[in-house]
Amino acid sequence: MIARWLLLFVLPFALLCGGKALAAEPYAGPLFDAHLHFNVEAYEGPHPLSDVLPRLKRAGVRAVLANSRPNAGTHELAASPAVRAAGITVVPFVRLYRNRADYTGWFADPSIHQMVLDELARGTAAGPFRGLGEFHLYESANADGPVARSLMKLSAEMGLWVLAHVDDEAIVRLMAHEPRARLIWAHTGIGGTPIERVRELLARYPQLMGELSYRPGLTVGEGRLEGEWRELLSQHSERFLIGSDTWTPSRWPQYEALMAEARRWLGDLPPAAARRIAWGNGQRMFGLPEP
Repeated sequence: MIARWLLLFVLPFALLCGGKALAAEPYAGPLFDAHLHFNVEAYEGPHPLSDVLPRLKRAGVRAVLANSRPNAGTHELAASPAVRAAGITVVPFVRLYRNRADYTGWFADPSIHQMVLDELARGTAAGPFRGLGEFHLYESANADGPVARSLMKLSAEMGLWVLAHVDDEAIVRLMAHEPRARLIWAHTGIGGTPIERVRELLARYPQLMGELSYRPGLTVGEGRLEGEWRELLSQHSERFLIGSDTWTPSRWPQYEALMAEARRWLGDLPPAAARRIAWGNGQRMFGLPEP
């Protein structure tokens, strides 16, 4: 009788105190990397395609949203027979940068608009471009630049997604130019936009998706989801995506670890929610094949 009492009361207490005993298993399904760059510093430097592709395969990534500076990196991914043979789908986006100088003035540079038109007309070996970006707006008011306005309208007219690295005020300005626009918010507020503001913008703009690389406050402790974020992602799992943001060559040696981190916190969610964020939302948005 005493032994039974101990099992009823002591064992649950021990499980509560032992975090590892209660830790959820990492998500083990396919991944869609919704924020991948294959930039010139990588493919002309230490991380050519022969280095990058095995990393994607080992990480269990089955599709990537590719956007590169310049766009030659995305064209290389899209044209690669090895990428296709690995069962990895490339979703190509037109990046607005030919070089680093374009980061700070693209929104008012008509030559960027023409470059985008040329790339869209050219397409890729994997099919037409599916979106525009990633682009940065270091000041919210730059969202009102003439090229920013015209590209938002172009995206809606052509049914393209937009990947934007911006703050919450710029989200409002961009959507005001074209309420039909479909926008992926890179990092869902890399400056640490309060979670209530994130909720507000998701409710205001049904076409807004949040991409979660580099998101401050998303995880705590040993890479587990922070409580408010776990609640938000569980409630609105249809509105989020994961990403790696390989913006610099130093991110490539970390690639498998970055995807393992995402798998860890995805495991804190209900299984159906985890799969939507990891794969299902990208599959729905871009018509990805079954993995």
